[in-house]
Amino acid sequence: MKYTVATLATFAWLLQVDAVPQWGQCGGIGYTGSATTTTTTKTTTTTTTSKTTSSSSTTTTRSSSSTSSPTTTKSSTSSCKRAKTALAKLSNADKIALATGTQWQKGPCVGNTAAISSIGFPGLCLQDGPVGVRYADKISVFPAGINAAASWNRSLIRQRAAAMGAEFKGKGIHVALGPAMNLARTAAAGRNWEGFGADPFLSGEAAYETVTGIQSAGVQACAKHYINNEQEAARDTESSVVDDRTEHELYLHPFLKSVQAGVASVMCSYNKINGTWSCENNHTINDLLKKELGFQGYVTTDWWVNMPSGALAANQGLDMVMPGDNSYNSGVSYFGPALQTAVNNGQVAQSRLDDMATRILASWYLLGQDSGYPSVNFDSWNSGSGSHVDVQGNHKNIIRQIGAASIVLLKNTNNALPLTNPSTIGVIGSDAGPNSSGPNSCTDRACNIGILAVGWGSGTADFPYLVDPLSAIKARAPSATVTSSLSDSDTTAAANAAKNKDVALVFISADSGEGYLTVENNAGDRNDLKAWHNGDALVAAVAAVNTKTVVVVNAVGPIIMEPWISNPNVVAVVWAGLLGQEAGNAIVDVLFGDVNPSGRLPYTIAKAASDYGAAVQTSGGTINYSEGVFIDYRWFDKQGITPRYEFGFGLSYTTFSYSGLTIVSPPSSPGGSAPTGPGSSLTGDQLFGCFIVRSDFHSQRGLSNGMVYGGRFEQGGDSVGEAETHEAGRCENEGSVFTIRLVQFR
Repeated sequence: MKYTVATLATFAWLLQVDAVPQWGQCGGIGYTGSATTTTTTKTTTTTTTSKTTSSSSTTTTRSSSSTSSPTTTKSSTSSCKRAKTALAKLSNADKIALATGTQWQKGPCVGNTAAISSIGFPGLCLQDGPVGVRYADKISVFPAGINAAASWNRSLIRQRAAAMGAEFKGKGIHVALGPAMNLARTAAAGRNWEGFGADPFLSGEAAYETVTGIQSAGVQACAKHYINNEQEAARDTESSVVDDRTEHELYLHPFLKSVQAGVASVMCSYNKINGTWSCENNHTINDLLKKELGFQGYVTTDWWVNMPSGALAANQGLDMVMPGDNSYNSGVSYFGPALQTAVNNGQVAQSRLDDMATRILASWYLLGQDSGYPSVNFDSWNSGSGSHVDVQGNHKNIIRQIGAASIVLLKNTNNALPLTNPSTIGVIGSDAGPNSSGPNSCTDRACNIGILAVGWGSGTADFPYLVDPLSAIKARAPSATVTSSLSDSDTTAAANAAKNKDVALVFISADSGEGYLTVENNAGDRNDLKAWHNGDALVAAVAAVNTKTVVVVNAVGPIIMEPWISNPNVVAVVWAGLLGQEAGNAIVDVLFGDVNPSGRLPYTIAKAASDYGAAVQTSGGTINYSEGVFIDYRWFDKQGITPRYEFGFGLSYTTFSYSGLTIVSPPSSPGGSAPTGPGSSLTGDQLFGCFIVRSDFHSQRGLSNGMVYGGRFEQGGDSVGEAETHEAGRCENEGSVFTIRLVQFR
C-alpha cells in the first residue's frame, strides 16, 4: 500500500481515546460474549520548540506530549454488576416502566420515566438539547455544534460540553439529549448546524469530546440521530439506502467515537435504513452498534417515531420508547402494556426485557446518579413552577471564548482586519441588531429577526440574554461614531449608512432548523443556499459606496457568495456561524483583534449549489446515497471542482511559513513533519496536519482519483519569532478502506 500526503493541510483528526468508563459485562442481545468496547491505540505527539525572543539571546527548548484525562467511574464495582443486582429486586412491571416513557407532558421534562422505590430509582428526566437546557430559565445558550467543530480545538469543545453538562445536572436532568452527529451530506439540510460538519473524523472527534465533557459532569449524554438522518424533508417516511462501506467509513464513525467515550445512550432516528425503520433495525442496532461497536448503554427512540411493532423493535435491540405514547397524547404505547403482553406470550424473551432494564440502570449507575444527584427543579410546561435554580455560573466566558475561536476569517485583503481605531463605522443589516420583541419571542426560535445565534427546532433553548453586534460594537468603540441601518429591504438607507465611513460592516444571515416548524417558507431544510433577507443586494449596495466593506455571515451552513465575493471593495469576510448568547461580543473580539481568528471551515463553501454531490430530496420515498463516500470535499476532489473555500480553510491575522517538509512511511504509521514559524507581529494559533491519501484508491472502486482517508493534526500557538516542529502521524483505521466482502477495515 502506498501513501501520499495531500498538500491541503489541517484537516484530519487523531483518533484519540481516553480510558473507557467501567461498564463491566452487560451481555445481552447484540453481544457474542463478554461486552467489550472497540479501542484505538492512543498516540502521543511530541513537539519540540526552539523559542527565541528579541530581548534575549537565550534559546529555550521545550518538549510536551499531548495526553488526555481518563473518564472517572463513580463506583469501584462495575455499573452493569450493580444494575444486575438491582434487577433482581424488580418485577416485570418495574422493568417495563424503566423502558417506557410516562407519555408527553406527564412529567416535568420532555421525556420522563417512572420512579421505582424498591431500588431508590427516581425516574429519569430526559431533556433537550445540543445548545443548552430547553424549556428552562436561568440557563446558558452555547454556540452551536457546527461552531464547536469550527474551532478545531478539542479542549474548548470539551469545556463547552462540561459547562453544558453542569447546567443539565444543576437542573436535575439525568439525560442530555445530545450531541447530534449526523453528517452534512447535503449543504442545505436543516439540522446541520446542530452537528459537527461534513467530515467523519472531525465529527467523530467533536462527538468524543462532547460526550466526554457532558458525562464528566455526571450527566448521561445521548448520541443522536442514529443513523442516516441527514435531512428534514420526509424524515419520518423516507428510506435511506446506504451501502455498508459508506456506512462504516462515514456515518457510523461519529457513533463509534461516542461509544469509545462511554456514551450512556443512543437515540435512533425517524427514517428507515435500507427499508427498515431505524428503531427496529436489527442490522444497525444489534449488528453494528451493539456487537461491532460494543455499545453497552441503551437505545431510545426519538419522540413519536414510526414502528409497526414494539415487540419487534425490542427484539431488534430497542431499549426505551420516548416519550411513551405512540403519537402526540395518544395514550397508547409501543411498550408499556403491549410489551408486558409480548413477554407473557413469549414474543419477547424474558432475557431481552432483562437486558433492556440492565442497560438503562447501568447507565444511571455509570454516571453516579444514584447518589447525591439533584432533583428535577423546573417544569417544561409551567414556567412559573419550580425553584428556578440559576445554573449559569461563569459559563458566559467559555461561550464567548469558543465563539471567538470558532469564527473563520475567509477574506482579508491588505489586512483590512483587525480594525484599528476607526472613527466612523457603518453597521448595516437586521442581523446586526436585536429582535425588538425579544430573543425568545418565536416558538423554538422559529423566526430570523435580529442577530441569528442559533437555528430553530427542538435543539434550541431560551436565551437569558443575547448580545447583538451593534450593541457590542458601540461598547467596544465608544469614541467612534456608529451609524446603523437595520432595514434589509432599504438599500438606499444601507448605502447612506455606509457612505464616507472608515469601515462599513454588513451583517447577513441564513437560517434553518427542524422540519416541524416552517420559517419564511423553509420547512426545516433550506430552499436554497442564498443569503436571506436581501443579503446579496445589501452587500452590493454598501460595496458600491465604501471601499472598506466587511461582510459578517451568521449562518447555519455555507451560502453562495459569488454575487459579491470578488468585489474589490469587499475587503474582508468573516464567517461567524451561530455563536449563542455572546454572539455580538465574540464577533467584536475578532473584528477588533482582541482575538486572533483561528477557526477553520467544517465544510466546503461552493461557488454554486449544484457543485455539491448531493442535495435535499424533497419528494421523500427512497433516498439513495449514490455518491457513496464522496460527500463535501471528497466530491469536489473526485470531480475536480474548485470550491470558493475548501473544507478546513481559514485565515489568521498572523502569517505562517512552512519549510522542510519530510515524509516517512513505516508500515503501520505514515506521517510527516515540518517546521513552522509566524511571519507577523501577532501571536496566533495554527493547525498543522496532513491528509493521508491512498494512491491505490482507484483500484478499490474503479475510480481515477486518490482519496483522503484521515491522518492527524495538532493546534499550536506560535508567538512572535517562534519556530516549532510539528509532527503528524496516523492511528488505527485511518487511511483504511472498509471492504464489504471481508467486513473489515484493511
